[in-house]
Amino acid sequence: MSSPHPFDLKGRSIWVFGGAGYLGAAVVAQLAEMQARVLCVDLPGRAEEMLAAKSLQTQVEAASLDAADIAAVEAFVDSRIAAHGVPQGLVVMTYASTAKRFDDLTAADFDMANHGNLTATFTLARAVGRHMAEQGRGSVVLFSSMYGSVSPDPSVYAAPMNPNPVEYGVGKAGVQQLARYLAVHWGRQGIRCNSISPGPFPNPSIQVQQPDFVQRLAQKVPLGRVGQAEEIAGAVTFLLSDASSFITGQNLAVDGGWTSW
Repeated sequence: MSSPHPFDLKGRSIWVFGGAGYLGAAVVAQLAEMQARVLCVDLPGRAEEMLAAKSLQTQVEAASLDAADIAAVEAFVDSRIAAHGVPQGLVVMTYASTAKRFDDLTAADFDMANHGNLTATFTLARAVGRHMAEQGRGSVVLFSSMYGSVSPDPSVYAAPMNPNPVEYGVGKAGVQQLARYLAVHWGRQGIRCNSISPGPFPNPSIQVQQPDFVQRLAQKVPLGRVGQAEEIAGAVTFLLSDASSFITGQNLAVDGGWTSW
């Protein structure tokens, strides 16, 4: 059912996996402000801690789950839907990475990261999307990265920083294709699926501890600065809302123009 206002999310059930991180917390806070019924899911204890820090305990429900545990994911989705119904929105912000240098990466490391990036995202999206399809409505927002579209510039990652790891970018490129595939697969059943590719959004500790690195990032951005977490939340809200009702299968770059050159 359409809302009176295209950006209205009041009362809509939205699940955010990976919602306790730097970007995830901003997304959850924005959705709560818009009066959606938000479920914030993250590794054990993380969601509860974030909600307490932001005083969101009364507005947002917390849950614990390791998205890389496939059996646990499928059981969680089935039990949650049986008890509370099918959500109208799903946001998957989970990821995995080794942070290792290219020459140090093992095949096992690569497999582990792709399991956490691609297999976990696929499992979550399919488990929830199947139920959305039965309802004939829903919006799925997956998280990619600018490094799913372009390679990291080694000059930005001068010591002590390491270049963004290869397995992360490979996985995030896969997430973009997953979003396109699901958009086509479920399109006739009223399900939209899109991905978001954040650009440079260094977390607060990096901004404090590595100001030279942050400045090098900013110099690569046409807007001349790095992103703030709240600037991701608006893009998520747009893709979950009726304002984007004819948008599916797209990758929205929120990168200050990074991937424009």
